[in-house]
Amino acid sequence: MLKPFDEQQNHDLFTLSKHIGYAILVSTTLTVTGCGKSNEVIKTAPAPAVSVYEVKTSEVGNYREFVARTEAFLQATIKARVEGELIERHFNEGSFVEEGQLLLKIDPIEYQASLAQADADLKSKIAGSDGANRDLKRGKEVAEKGFLSQSDLDKLTTNAAQTAANVKSGEAALEKARLNLSYTEIKAPFSGQIGKVKYDVGNIVGPQSSELAELTAVDPIYVNFQVEEAVYLNYQQKHQSDAGPEAAPIDLHLRLPNNTLYDQAGKLDFADTKIDQGTGTVELRAVFNNPNKLIMPGMFVTLIVESQDKQEMVLVPQAAVQENQQGKFVLVIDKSNKVASRHVTLGRRMNAMWVVESGLSANEQVIIEGLQKVRTGIEVNPVAKMVNATTGVVTDLKAL
Repeated sequence: MLKPFDEQQNHDLFTLSKHIGYAILVSTTLTVTGCGKSNEVIKTAPAPAVSVYEVKTSEVGNYREFVARTEAFLQATIKARVEGELIERHFNEGSFVEEGQLLLKIDPIEYQASLAQADADLKSKIAGSDGANRDLKRGKEVAEKGFLSQSDLDKLTTNAAQTAANVKSGEAALEKARLNLSYTEIKAPFSGQIGKVKYDVGNIVGPQSSELAELTAVDPIYVNFQVEEAVYLNYQQKHQSDAGPEAAPIDLHLRLPNNTLYDQAGKLDFADTKIDQGTGTVELRAVFNNPNKLIMPGMFVTLIVESQDKQEMVLVPQAAVQENQQGKFVLVIDKSNKVASRHVTLGRRMNAMWVVESGLSANEQVIIEGLQKVRTGIEVNPVAKMVNATTGVVTDLKAL
């Protein structure tokens, strides 16, 4: 026969049931909370945003680059033509001077005195010549009447001729003295920039002295370069014209030493008449306008020769191009916004753009910003941007 529970047993049973219920509640709560955290981890991260550029085409011709050197359009060495003390300077070194402007002055006192002496000497010789001519005239009149011998008449004739010659000599001496005086003022033979002065005021200079300064005209500017004889011959056969080299159907541009493209186009100006036997090349010369005096003589530049017969080529920003062991490549975005790697063959560089010879087509999208955030095969959020073809600056489409 079962014994009824006593009060103590009832109390223990109630306490045990209470604890079991609480454990079940806690377990259920933990399970629900754990499931919530698991769901949060499973959520997919948003696609990274990248800036993309829609590839475009441009007309590009066959081209070749040459190492070239610039040369002044006009260049003159300023030297003293007479000796004396340098007393004046009328320009700042490196400044622009006009044609005929007074540059330097040599002390003229000695040459003014020489001019005055030559003038006085000439006047004396003119007076002597006039007297000899009068004597000859009277002698001829007397000789006709038989009162003067032929010998004396000959002497009068000789004297008149000698004094006339003395006058010519005096005139030449006067002209030389006047010319020497003019040489004491050294003027600019043409407009241009003048360089550093080699002699300061107070120095004695003369014809035996070295140059005083150098004057150059740099607008326009010459660009000299050499081409192989075979290349020059092929070009002449293809574009032979009586109009001369300046009529050649090519475009000429310059890349400056700081790797920027010069904004002025040039033209062929001169082709040498012989082949250099040592190098097998012919020297050519191009001429470029230089209104801002940006290009200086003696500068090494890259001359870009491009044919006017052009074809449409794909251009890609430099910012999009990467390189690995297999060569240069870009990251493109397909129709499903997924990243793909594309190896490309590049041609010439045009400012901030590369000419693509193969590997890309027009209207494809390449990543130009955010390259470090993506890898091949992942989906991205593309944001269309524009690229300045000259500077490479990236801008929003809305800003245009």
